[in-house]
Amino acid sequence: MTATTARAFPSNFLFGAATAAFQIEGAAHEDGRRDSIWDAFCRVPGAVINADNGDVACDHYHRYADDVALMKSMGLQTYRFSTSWSRVRPDGGALNPKGVDFYKRLVDELLGADILPWLTLYHWDLPQALQDKGGWADRDTADRFTEYALDMHDALGDRVNVWTTLNEPWCSSFLSYTAGLHAPGHYSVTEGVLAAHHLLLGHGQAVRELRARDASLNLGITLNLTVADPVDENDPADLDAARRIDGQFNRWFLDPIFRGQYPADVVEDIRVVDAEAIAALERAIQPGDLEAISTPLDTLGVNYYHGELVGGHAPAVPPTGGDAPTDRPGQSPFPSHEGIYWHERGLPRTPMHWEVQPEGLTRLLVRVADEYAKPAGTTLFVTENGAAYDDERVVEAGRVRVHDADRTEFVRSHLGAILDAVDAGVDVRGYFYWSLLDNFEWAWGYEKRFGIVRVDYDTQLRTVKDSGLEYSRIIAARALDRDAAAFGRRVPEVA
Repeated sequence: MTATTARAFPSNFLFGAATAAFQIEGAAHEDGRRDSIWDAFCRVPGAVINADNGDVACDHYHRYADDVALMKSMGLQTYRFSTSWSRVRPDGGALNPKGVDFYKRLVDELLGADILPWLTLYHWDLPQALQDKGGWADRDTADRFTEYALDMHDALGDRVNVWTTLNEPWCSSFLSYTAGLHAPGHYSVTEGVLAAHHLLLGHGQAVRELRARDASLNLGITLNLTVADPVDENDPADLDAARRIDGQFNRWFLDPIFRGQYPADVVEDIRVVDAEAIAALERAIQPGDLEAISTPLDTLGVNYYHGELVGGHAPAVPPTGGDAPTDRPGQSPFPSHEGIYWHERGLPRTPMHWEVQPEGLTRLLVRVADEYAKPAGTTLFVTENGAAYDDERVVEAGRVRVHDADRTEFVRSHLGAILDAVDAGVDVRGYFYWSLLDNFEWAWGYEKRFGIVRVDYDTQLRTVKDSGLEYSRIIAARALDRDAAAFGRRVPEVA
């Protein structure tokens, strides 16, 4: 490998992979765990493809030690996982020692393998009992979340230094309480904006309390963000469409966290279409809320999958596909959506119908760094990025192989996009591929596979895909190159 063929990653750059508790753990009703909103949602007719559920998933609850050994064999430096609120505080009530003990064992296994534990407190699995009391639309849930965060610190604070409060609050508010596509499956603009506020409030309170306990902790949040491009930069209607998507997807969360205020233009956009929703939000915001939400952070996690090309005029040929996998009714997650149209731009699409747009990640990182992270002294990580493809499983010389050339190129191109951002002066400290394992993919059930490790759901056999072998090689080299002799490194299958 020479300087002309390789691009080195910064010396402090971390390579990892990410998962979420409900998507991989299984053991849904073992050792005291009780229903989350996703257990309940899976039982709603038509909510999840094939009526799939997380009862077994990847059986990680019983196979975690083997999974950590697999991570080590792949060279992962850090592992981003979530703890299940429904496992450690079932029904949102008293602490469950057996549930806590699982995460103690998992963390010990990671540390023993020299893998940095990166803990996310909330990846969408609210205890159903708390939803029955109003869920995230009720302010009390933010206080219950803060208690849960402190319980987890009591249990793991001596071994876990990196703490993420929330994963993708856009999804657990607007996609869940307004669009009806994720648990709990409600259709209310008012509930969506209240859920977003209370999620952010719980985040801010947890950061404040954790920092008061231990100033050395690395504290942050993970947001799913997009790049919203207008079809025609000279068309006012197209520009307004892009502004509204950016406002409701990105700035609705970035601005309160980094600037202590909701974006005024978006507040007025929503007021036009649902005045009561904004009135409810204004009643919900109490003195000190925004100060808590804007408590300074150490780390911002950026989750990026694709951008949006939008305009104010209907396209002659609408883009194919969409994000709703089932026949269950849904509505737009964007309260102000009238007059916004998505357009095709000729980019490759994954089987999820998502565009493959790596240069959007570069632009996103530059924008977020310049407008939010740098002024606040916050470090950036790409905490999710990945793609679902229809993998080719073959047997070669008696060995199972998974050829996924599209995903392999997806990983390489997005790592290249991160290096482009680094070259532009952005301090990006790491990358987590989503996901380590094929898993329960929310409303898509087990229909779509994102993993760099294939899971045979009948046998639970793990097989590292070609994309995983390539990622492992990049980690070992700490560089991105054009050497195609990439897929020879052997990583063992783990049953």
